[in-house]
Amino acid sequence: MLQRRFDFLRAAGRRALVCYVTSGHPDRAASVALVQGIADAGADVIELGVPFSDPVADGPVIQESSQRALDAGMTLDGTLDVAAAARPGVPLVLFSYLNPILAAGRDVLDRAADAGFSGILVTDLPVGADPVREQWIGSGPLAFVRLVAPTTPDVRMAEIARHGSGFVYLISRLGVTGARAELPPDLPDTVRRLRGACSLPICVGFGVSSPAQAKAVGDIADGVVIGSALVSAAARSVDEGVALVRALRAALDDR
Repeated sequence: MLQRRFDFLRAAGRRALVCYVTSGHPDRAASVALVQGIADAGADVIELGVPFSDPVADGPVIQESSQRALDAGMTLDGTLDVAAAARPGVPLVLFSYLNPILAAGRDVLDRAADAGFSGILVTDLPVGADPVREQWIGSGPLAFVRLVAPTTPDVRMAEIARHGSGFVYLISRLGVTGARAELPPDLPDTVRRLRGACSLPICVGFGVSSPAQAKAVGDIADGVVIGSALVSAAARSVDEGVALVRALRAALDDR
């Protein structure tokens, strides 16, 4: 489903809007409504994050959302239930740290596919770190989305792309997630290097928070990932989160 979505966007000359939301935030019912609402507002791919007690790659906004969801009892299995209840009609990516995936059992990938997921992204499983578990995930029913950092050498970029599928998530800057006022000045060069190393669609995230920034990323990449800004908006209301996605969609389509 991920490949079909990107093929469609490429043929239409459009850019992908990839939206991250934390499962169970601000609560389960709102999470289901948010997934459905942002799909209707123009999200092309939705990353549904499994709340985790030690989200070291995430900034304060997503950390807080994760803790709030955990306090309310959200789990990986609960995240599968949210996906199954929402059925948004666009590709879903299971976004998680490794420990919850391992704790969920050997059948977790099949259960995720049954719940409606078409991809998986494991934030703390870089290429080569654990070949056995990477093989397990990579041979499963979900596209294995991999992360690339801006400091990654070209040869390593190509290696990461060979072990991934669906799309490549390019981290725009080092550090943790969170909205930023400006995009990194070297981002166009990083996208150019990554495009020379792989044939997968390239989606840029970390720090993108406004329609203007989304449009700027859309000028150089195949898609943009929105996370912290959307989580912040959704914490105030589902309607505000949906409105942000609608504005981002309009900006990306203004070409």
